[in-house]
Amino acid sequence: MAWFIDFGLVVALASALATLTFQRIAALVTDVPELATKSGFDLLSSRGDVVDASEDLGGSLWNEAVLYVEQAFGLLVMATFLYQWACLALAGRTVGKGLLGMKVTPARPGRTALRAAVTTTADVAVYAAACVLLIEGQFVLSVLVWAVAVVLFLLNALPVFSPSRRSLADRVAGTTITCLGLSTLAATPPARTSSVSSSAAAGGPRGRSRWS
Repeated sequence: MAWFIDFGLVVALASALATLTFQRIAALVTDVPELATKSGFDLLSSRGDVVDASEDLGGSLWNEAVLYVEQAFGLLVMATFLYQWACLALAGRTVGKGLLGMKVTPARPGRTALRAAVTTTADVAVYAAACVLLIEGQFVLSVLVWAVAVVLFLLNALPVFSPSRRSLADRVAGTTITCLGLSTLAATPPARTSSVSSSAAAGGPRGRSRWS
């Protein structure tokens, strides 16, 4: 549940970056004066090769749009790492772990940075690399990286169900998740009145006469 909460924040950030990237690409395509100036210059310098000039214009627009998408993926990876590292370094827990009463120990700077790096790589970074390769036209390599991303995600997640309950990030960084607990109701001692009533009941008539 803690992972779902933290990953939900990452998905929200990814949605915001996707909206921003779409707006940047739309602004690039709809910038008519700049496109007209650029296409006119390309046409004059093409010596009559209109097809080649149009291909150059389309290629430049595509490359710039791809650059915007790659920048968004890069920002997503960096923001995810900074979120994990800053939360662990400052409070010893992320938002999800804090809401569920859990803490990462020991929360030392070197270990928190290493744990944040492994978590970011397993959750976001490798998937982002696969998407970038797909945009670049490297279809086969993208599929292979996607497969590596799935394996790495499972290697990080499945050990949580082992008796030690330590993920791959915990094992690499040498950390452990401890539960602080959200309630101490089970540790509340029984009331004294109940014991007095029990002893009175066990004493029978004598107990009743004594207390009367």
